[in-house]
Formats: sequence, structure tokens, C-alpha cells
Amino acid sequence: MALHPQAWLKALPGGLYCEPGGFFIDPSRPVDRAIVTHGHGDHARAGHAKVAATAETLAIMAVRYGDGFARQTQALAYGERLALGDVTLMLEPAGHILGSAQVVLEHGGSRAVISGDYKRRFDPTCPPFTPVHCDVFVTEATFGLPVFHHPPDRQEIAKILHARDLFPDRNVLVGAYSLGKCQRVIALLRRAGYDRPIYLHGAHQALCDLYVALGQDLGLLLPATVADTAKIKNEIVLCPPSAIGEIWSRRLGDPVPAVASGWMRIRARARQARAELPLIISDHCDWDELLQTVGDVDAPEVWVTHGREEALIHAIAQGGRKARALSLVGYEDEE
Repeated sequence: MALHPQAWLKALPGGLYCEPGGFFIDPSRPVDRAIVTHGHGDHARAGHAKVAATAETLAIMAVRYGDGFARQTQALAYGERLALGDVTLMLEPAGHILGSAQVVLEHGGSRAVISGDYKRRFDPTCPPFTPVHCDVFVTEATFGLPVFHHPPDRQEIAKILHARDLFPDRNVLVGAYSLGKCQRVIALLRRAGYDRPIYLHGAHQALCDLYVALGQDLGLLLPATVADTAKIKNEIVLCPPSAIGEIWSRRLGDPVPAVASGWMRIRARARQARAELPLIISDHCDWDELLQTVGDVDAPEVWVTHGREEALIHAIAQGGRKARALSLVGYEDEE
């Protein structure tokens, strides 16, 4: 008889722990051995003794934390099998950001898949999510409410280009998370035919440089430095969402403030972010895509974590599968 994953995967204060393999997945505190799904700070932390992840995620961690972020690192290619104790581990694409991965674990005749953060939309900057059939699927639920339906990305990108045409004397200032969202918005603008320089807040520069070094074509990117802001007119400028409304943004004249996030579906969030132009562009699944994924992986049991758990658990159970909350802590709604 196969050994159910609940016998060997434990939700501990530090994160999800695989007992027979002796490792944590995306631990929230320093541990001896960590498997990291992607480079966002609530999943990838410095201070672990050993870290295994994709080469891209390790490179992102080095940019964010410095080369000594772990005592030992191991780069894994998608589909590469690694034996840790009595557990076989593989990484498969999650489609969230560059280097993001699902963690596939096989032990005792059963298979569990930990999704990490993921999306099902096309993203020019990373491989698409790969459904893996399993016995237990551990899914995030950042947008796990029926109200969340993300529109087509091309529709939201068209809003940026339309705003630039509509206001020839104003820049369009797009607030976007520095890792993943920024580079994706740039890549989608390029696919829409926008070939002018795109200007970057300094906080975006290092990770954009890394994306380019890793083979991503983002076109001509220029710094939106204080000295040059008077020369920047009717251009697209990307910055962290927190920079909208700061003194730096006022040096761009009277820009059209936009924010790219799945949370822009909620009007109160758009007002709070000072977004004159809310852009619903998310690096997470919406409600329908979460349910689609549960069907695609076809796991008889689903564990739901870090997000809107209750509604998704109810919907999964209505579909005839077991579902429960995993209730991991320490993960944020980075968007």
C-alpha cells in the first residue's frame, strides 16, 4: 500500500518539511537544507546552509542577497531527478516568473506536487506551467475567490499604449513589482509592437540586467535618473508601486499613474495604490485558472495554502475531491 503524503509532509513553523528527505520547501527561516521554488522574497530567503533551485532562481537570489546567500547551492534543471534520502525530487515549470518551479516529490509509492506560486497565462519571460498528475497537489490561493477574473493581458497592455497616445504631454508611469512583473510588462509591450526605449526606476535595473544576461530580450532600457527626467516626455516609465506619488515620480511632470497587479480588480486597492490607470496583470492564477489546474493535475486530494483558502476548498470539495487548508505562514501577496 502506498504511503500517503500526509505521513511524510509536515507543516511546521518554519514551513513545509519533507521528513524522509530532510528538507524544507520555501522555508521562512534559515534551515539546513531548502528547496526554493522561485526568487520572490517570501519564498527565497538568505541564510540556509544548502539551497537547491533552478539556476535562474539561484542567480536571482545572488543578485538580491549577494553571492554568499547560502553556504552551498545546487542548480537543478527542469525534469532532473535528485535523490534526497528516500525521496526523489524533480522541478517542473510553474510559469510564475523566470526560474519558478513546482516541486515534485515521490516517496513510498505516492507523489506530491507543491506548486509554489504559479500562473497559467502566457509569459514571454518564462516556460509555461506544466501539469503533473499526483496523489496530493499543494496549491497557492492568492486569488482564490470567484470575484477574481483576470482579463486578457493584451487588453491591459493596450491601455498603456492608449494612455500614451491620449496624453502626448504626459508620461505613463507603471508601478510593477521589481521581479517578474516588471520584466513581463516590458516583454508584453514589445510583443504589442512598442519599440521605443522604456525607462526604469533604479530599483528595477539590476533584475532587468539579470534577465537580459539570462537571454531575455527586453529591448532598449534606459535609466529614469533624476538628471534626465526633464528630457523624458510621453514615454513609458516603470517603477515599484511604492514609488508612485513619491518625490521621484513628481520629477516626471504630471505622469499617468498606472499599477499592474491582480489586486487592481478591487477598486479600493486601486485607489489605495493611487492608480489612475489600474492594470489587471497578475503573475498568479485567477479563480477559474485555479480550478482548471486542480482538474488538470487530477489529484484526488488538494492542500490549499497562503491565500483565500476557504472558498477554494469548498469549490474543490464540491467537485468530488478532498481538500483542506495547509495554513502555512510567512507568505505575502506580492503582486
